[in-house]
Amino acid sequence: MDGSSPAWPLSYDDFEPWYTGAEQLYQVHGNGGEDPTEGHRSAPYPWPAVSHEPRIAEITAGLEKGGYHPFHAPCGIMLDEADRPRSHCIRCTWCDGYPCLVHAKSDAEVIGVRPALGAGNVTLLTGAEVTRLETDPAGRTVTGVVVARGGDREVYRGDMVALCAGAANSAKILLNSASDAHPHGLANGSDQVGRNYMFHNCLAVVALAKEKNDTVFQKTLGINDFYFGAPDYDYPAGNIQMIGKSNAEAMRGEKPKLTKLSPEWSLSDVAGHAVDFWLTTEDLPVPENRVTTDGDGNVHLAYTPTNNDEAARLYHELKKILNHTGMAEHHVLRKNFYMNMSIPVAGCAHQAGTCRFGTDPATSVLDTDCKAHELDNLYVVDTSFFPSIGAVNPALTAMANALRVGEHIRDRIAS
Repeated sequence: MDGSSPAWPLSYDDFEPWYTGAEQLYQVHGNGGEDPTEGHRSAPYPWPAVSHEPRIAEITAGLEKGGYHPFHAPCGIMLDEADRPRSHCIRCTWCDGYPCLVHAKSDAEVIGVRPALGAGNVTLLTGAEVTRLETDPAGRTVTGVVVARGGDREVYRGDMVALCAGAANSAKILLNSASDAHPHGLANGSDQVGRNYMFHNCLAVVALAKEKNDTVFQKTLGINDFYFGAPDYDYPAGNIQMIGKSNAEAMRGEKPKLTKLSPEWSLSDVAGHAVDFWLTTEDLPVPENRVTTDGDGNVHLAYTPTNNDEAARLYHELKKILNHTGMAEHHVLRKNFYMNMSIPVAGCAHQAGTCRFGTDPATSVLDTDCKAHELDNLYVVDTSFFPSIGAVNPALTAMANALRVGEHIRDRIAS
């Protein structure tokens, strides 16, 4: 273990109503009570879990027979399996990792941005980049949002400013907003802006078997048996879940050198027998893992992976798990054979932690409402606020926190 995962200043009980609200808004499908690590719920999922296709149902049954506790992975899609002709989602294979051409993913564009644009009081600027935030001479109030657009400099003003650019770019904007009042970067009196960058220790794994896997929508299974530890191993290992189904094009794109001489039919055949898993181990907040900017305002990232031993243990447990599914007995070359791909630092979908929230301004950037300690009207409302990241996708927590902070800002404006 490379360190500890710090506690949050707010509890699960504080967030639970907002998790429920986010699940309702984003039309999450799931079955409460299946996941052995799940916290209490104030309401059921708004939609039943997405059903397993036959091959995944076979794997689930094998895991249960082996004493494990697989569960239906929660999923945000606009799927109505009880009324497929009227279902927005058509349950195709081009979902995980691809844009949805029928807008049936419950993502921020479909659920948040598009409806907001129809409200009449929301404007979306395209081709615009926020370069810095300006403040009054005392440095207590943001007075201008400086934007580069079409080669011109524009400044926008508002009573409240919410910075939601993602962990790397929110830190970049704050650091590039240094002034006499904030010489080390805006809201950076604690020297914590940009520090504690996290993005998970992840591994994509393809298990190959002689049995054909005709699954179309594969991302329906999760396993948290090793989330808090493993047999004879006291440290948290992480989460295992299915990911989108392999295909020849993705294999060639992910491993161009390995597949350079492989004909297309051979890759398609391999993909047809593949079962695909995603392993997530917690990435620890380390101050030296940080975002900085240079004199030209460009981002630099210093990063050293954490919890490699825990990630290796999770991979080891996955291979043991597959022995309970009958996969090893009929495996390629009559032995366990796995293709795996660690996710490099460029895989930044889960980035978090560069503006942690807390109660002590000396050790955190934001207060518990995600307002900057040092400013009266600046909020940072993305995954930057995470003090730690756990071993699951941070999206639902980001959604829940946005609802929580949004209500706070609304109430503050109304008062």
